[in-house]
Amino acid sequence: MKPSHTIRPVFDESNLVSVAGLVPALRLAESAGLYGLLEGLTVPSPNAGVKTASVVGGMLAGADSIDDLDLLRHGGMGRVFDGVRAPSTLGTFLRSFTHGHVQQLDKVSGALLAGLARQVPALVNGAGAEDIAFVDVDDTIREVHGYTKQAAAYGYSGVRGLNVQLATLATEVAAPVIVRARLRRGNVASHTGAGQLLAQALGTARTAGVSGPVLCRADSAYYGHAFVATALRHGVWFSVTVRMNPQAKAAIAGIGEDAWTPIRYPHAVWDEAEQRWVSDAEVAEVPFVAFTRRRKAEHVSCRLIVRRVRRLQPLAGDGSEQGELFATYRHHAFITNSDLDTIEADQRHRGHAIVEQVIAELKDGPLAHLPSGKYAANAAWVAIAAIAFNIARAAAVAADMATARWATLRRKIINVPARIASTGRRLILHLPTRWPWAEHWTALHTAATGPPPATAS
Repeated sequence: MKPSHTIRPVFDESNLVSVAGLVPALRLAESAGLYGLLEGLTVPSPNAGVKTASVVGGMLAGADSIDDLDLLRHGGMGRVFDGVRAPSTLGTFLRSFTHGHVQQLDKVSGALLAGLARQVPALVNGAGAEDIAFVDVDDTIREVHGYTKQAAAYGYSGVRGLNVQLATLATEVAAPVIVRARLRRGNVASHTGAGQLLAQALGTARTAGVSGPVLCRADSAYYGHAFVATALRHGVWFSVTVRMNPQAKAAIAGIGEDAWTPIRYPHAVWDEAEQRWVSDAEVAEVPFVAFTRRRKAEHVSCRLIVRRVRRLQPLAGDGSEQGELFATYRHHAFITNSDLDTIEADQRHRGHAIVEQVIAELKDGPLAHLPSGKYAANAAWVAIAAIAFNIARAAAVAADMATARWATLRRKIINVPARIASTGRRLILHLPTRWPWAEHWTALHTAATGPPPATAS
């Protein structure tokens, strides 16, 4: 295809909007109680709730900086939405936040998630009473530039930035939502505050409607007593990658060769005759007592599950192929207190990688930048990003696009152009004919404007 030579562009249409999908998305958030919750903010700025909602709307539309929030002020946006503010106003507003105000946003986020779960039951309640819900904890370094960025430092990644720590909630049938997110200084250790974060995340998950078993997963950066003890205190399962310390190495070395079971792994082959997987990966488990350097009351008796993957020997340097003289393995171990069998426990633990998807989506959206030089303003930006992410996730589920990434939702549902017309006292949005995802857009609009779903008595 090629553009027609007869086109003459003129920016003069005041009845067009380029983000018509914000209408049902924010209607859905309204039905979940967003605007009422934002009224509780005590930020010393007039109309704090309205301004916060403007930042949320901008993030849903794709804004990744304060300047990008200006995309809400074009065409007929002023007719479709009330309370749109200029980027300079919103930047000043964010800089008025304190740590306490950011905690208020965290409270709003948790309550909103519960409201979204009531409006879109499949968002969180896809797990039945007997199904497992997964709470995953991880952190990432968001690189920043300039010497005026408060709390920026060189962290474990070797780049100068700020640390974003988050906990997500997912089920077998539902994509992850964010149950807790916070900003930290750049050189903080990953596991710092993990116990408190997990406790808050579990509280939010229960409030959102999770009633069945919960498995808390984390990588080796969170291998510590605080994380595990918090899970035990709340009566949930944990699954944490073990650091390869002498105690873990000794336990792995004591596993007999007959204890290993082949598992389904990349390039595995199912042997029909022997009814087993022929694979370069195997799992085994042994009883284990973690954190023995702490006082005896804090020792944790659990299961050590080990996955070993055959390390392929390189070919000889002279060009001739040399066969494998002996097998060597890479070992990946984790501790757990779940009652899942060894193979299923290993599969569930590997599912922890889903939290990386959430991090990638945030970095592809509002966390592409931490836009302010003030730490509290950036912390508020992260908290609002979590709110926007959960609204986007709920909108995707309501639009029958439950597994869609945030960028996909923006492209297909949010960033849809429309022309505004009026009849009587109502506005009509004229959307493109033959829009490929019109059915999904309509499903979201119906869910956002229709009566609330019936609840079982």
